[in-house]
Amino acid sequence: MLRWVWRQLTSMRTALQLLLLLAVAAVPGSLFPQRPANPAVVTQYLQDNPDTGPWLDRFQLFDVFSSVWFSAIYLLLFISLIGCVIPRTRVYLNALPATPPRTPRRLSRLPQHGTLTLPNHPAPGHRAEPHQGSNPVPDPVSDPGLHSAGQHPSVARLTATVTEAAAILRTLGYRVDVRDTDTSRPSVGAERGFLKEAGNLLFHTALIGVLVAVAVGGMFGYRGQKLIVEGEGFTNALIGYDSFTPGTNFNEDTLAPFALTLEDFDVTFNRDDTATYGQPLDFTATMTVQENPDAAPVRQELKVNAPIGMDGTNVYLVGNGYAPVITVRDGDGNIAFSGPAPAQPTDSAYTSTIVIKAPDAQPDQLGFVGFFLPTAVVDDTGLAFGSDPDPFNPRLNLNSYYGNLGLDDGTPRSVYQLDTTELTQLNGRDTDAGGIVLEPEETYELPDGKGSITFDSLKRFVALDITYDPGKIGALVFSTLALTGLILSLITPRRRTWIAASTSTDGNTVIEYGLLARGEDPGLGKEATRIRTHLQHHFQQQSGHQESPETPHSTTPLDTILDTTPSTVTSTVISSSTRPSDQS
Repeated sequence: MLRWVWRQLTSMRTALQLLLLLAVAAVPGSLFPQRPANPAVVTQYLQDNPDTGPWLDRFQLFDVFSSVWFSAIYLLLFISLIGCVIPRTRVYLNALPATPPRTPRRLSRLPQHGTLTLPNHPAPGHRAEPHQGSNPVPDPVSDPGLHSAGQHPSVARLTATVTEAAAILRTLGYRVDVRDTDTSRPSVGAERGFLKEAGNLLFHTALIGVLVAVAVGGMFGYRGQKLIVEGEGFTNALIGYDSFTPGTNFNEDTLAPFALTLEDFDVTFNRDDTATYGQPLDFTATMTVQENPDAAPVRQELKVNAPIGMDGTNVYLVGNGYAPVITVRDGDGNIAFSGPAPAQPTDSAYTSTIVIKAPDAQPDQLGFVGFFLPTAVVDDTGLAFGSDPDPFNPRLNLNSYYGNLGLDDGTPRSVYQLDTTELTQLNGRDTDAGGIVLEPEETYELPDGKGSITFDSLKRFVALDITYDPGKIGALVFSTLALTGLILSLITPRRRTWIAASTSTDGNTVIEYGLLARGEDPGLGKEATRIRTHLQHHFQQQSGHQESPETPHSTTPLDTILDTTPSTVTSTVISSSTRPSDQS
């Protein structure tokens, strides 16, 4: 029973089924929020779906890639591939030095076959001159060495014919073995296409390498996100990230000790084409990079799809926007908040939502929510909207609140959302005080002496994705090897060819050939034609006679086949018994 289970597990069909199952099992990871990437979103999902959420959590659909069932599929696929590749590799290595299979007794039963009939002797008074790339058939009359070897003249002639046929097959890329030279039917067995199985083994071995590389990256790598405003910096430490997703075996000591500072961020928008007017053309972040505390700072440019790399860690530019610099004073006149407040873009005109929280304000905490317009345009009804992504007419439109911001109880809160359930509204479009409208360097005094808010200036920010994946290079190398192996296995045919020589009843030499493919091979007929053409060409040159008009011959030009200028030769090649499909 265990032997049967192991055979099923290590079969190629099971490996392919597990590979497909692994791809299907990864789908829920993109359909449901994942706890390692964003636990706050998962918590919110469970609150919004009290009936289905807990059941999904029981099946680990919020932790797909670390779930028991996904890990089980991954491990089974790994074992299946190893158990499949090792025995096949052993068989392949044992087959490399082995000789081709024995010559079939009846080559006419093979899918592609044919015969050629050669004369026994050259024409009287003429001896063919050897040409480049050919060896003349030994003549037992003029070569007494054949008799001294103890071979009958006809056997020696047949052996020499088979030997030359083997040389032709070798030039065509076959591995050959001449056998039965002491019989009346010597033959040669030939085989080619070992790269096909080598490609299969390379593909599956490389697939194991890909799995290992991905596992290494998932165990020891990490990914984090950071938002940096112009003039601010970032040091690669856990406390500096806005969000951080570590690998299962992550060690904080593996963090590269680099530091970044955003000196300037420039965006180029299209101003020439009316159809795409205002569309972004280029994003360039000028960064000061210090790879370690002892290294000198270096200024580098960060662009989309052109990351900055430091000691295996890559920094990618994934987003950008505006960060109005705000100063909030409380009712006592003290500064409760001062600095840039990143606004999240919502459209191509960079219309952005913004949240400002001042938990240190006294006597009441203050909160603001609204939108920022880089280029504000007001319509006839008094509504403002953004018309251009460049800051030609920047404006802040805000509502204000006071009360408990909910930041003191330890509950995680998003910096981009304002929970107004325990707040009292001060300003708004529907209130008596109206909404807050600010342009740069303007100040608005809040109602009831709650304080003030000032729009000091405008800066830009960039959103960075910082990743470290130690298995990335390995995954690339093994993926390339897998693709190479797959191509080899698809384009390389596995073929076997046999050629036998015998003497006909009228004393002429008869060459039989047959071909067999390992699997489906639509090109086997063309290969049979190619081998026949080379045999005809070679032995026509050997015979040294003028070709007879009624004698069948190859339609391939001789100078194309042997790359030599054909001479006038005589051939008594008899009509082939190859089936019509052989000449296709």
